[in-house]
Amino acid sequence: MVKSTVSMIMVAIILAVSAAFEMRFIHGEFNDFYVCADTLYEKIEEKTATEDDVYALQKIWITAKSRLHAFISHNEIKEFDMWISETIKLVRNEMWEEALAKAEVIKELAEQIPKTFDVSLANIF
Repeated sequence: MVKSTVSMIMVAIILAVSAAFEMRFIHGEFNDFYVCADTLYEKIEEKTATEDDVYALQKIWITAKSRLHAFISHNEIKEFDMWISETIKLVRNEMWEEALAKAEVIKELAEQIPKTFDVSLANIF
């Protein structure tokens, strides 16, 4: 009986520590990406963005996604890849309104995806 109780407590502690690590790690990965996405959004809004600015965001994303594959779904990764690729072409062609819409989606995804890993009642039930 004592062994079972101790084992259950140890498993609960391991799960809690793992969940805290996962949440902190994912928020950290998305924090830098969000800052870069926000900067790109502002540059597109001012119509001063260049293709290299979007490539810089893409480079940050490629680095982050190599570490995030174990945590977030492939569909979410594919969404980021798609939105960033489309933004590159739109900025290249100076299609500012469409590029701004794409950049806004990128920003929103970068803000919302980490929230799905927060320890909250909404995410548990």
